[in-house]
Amino acid sequence: MNYDNDLIAQKLRRWEKYLNDYRLPDWEDIPDIGLYMEQVIILLKQYLDYLPPELKEEQFITAATINNYVRTKIMPQPYKKKYYRTHIAYLIIILSLKQSMSIALINKLIPMDLSEEELKNIYSSYAKRHLIVAQYFISQISLIAAPILKHDTFNELSTNQAEELITTSAIMGGFTRLLAEKLLLLEDKGAESEKESKGEKS
Repeated sequence: MNYDNDLIAQKLRRWEKYLNDYRLPDWEDIPDIGLYMEQVIILLKQYLDYLPPELKEEQFITAATINNYVRTKIMPQPYKKKYYRTHIAYLIIILSLKQSMSIALINKLIPMDLSEEELKNIYSSYAKRHLIVAQYFISQISLIAAPILKHDTFNELSTNQAEELITTSAIMGGFTRLLAEKLLLLEDKGAESEKESKGEKS
């Protein structure tokens, strides 16, 4: 494969600038006036616009997808066909995590039966964490791609080969997903261990 390192460097700098400016909306900024499906889809596409245009699926967010989340009880039902702040917060978290986690595990992370106050706390924490992780991600990619970006600081992962940058990113993504899934699954095992422990004592 032939790659132009100058073109890659240009793309990386543009994405870095974009992610540095990117923010998920604050809880209070999510509309709570009751939006119809079409309005929700438009809003979500604005909120989740951090994928490069060439990588976006044409139908990243669809009415069918949202209806399926409601039907399978991944998120609450709309009220008289209208979606409020709680619905949109669920969708922001679900759709942004969906790239790296199964829907079943996302449901463990953010159950459907949360109170509004619980959801507000979870969402606010998630939005802050999303920003911190995005900035950390940028710093790590800058380090890995230091020779391509002509930076002075680099480490053993740094490379001037586009293929190695691609495979490193893919491997890191795989390990990250695996860790998240393994940790989520520990919740059930912890509960089982606690029951077994109580059974031994009685």
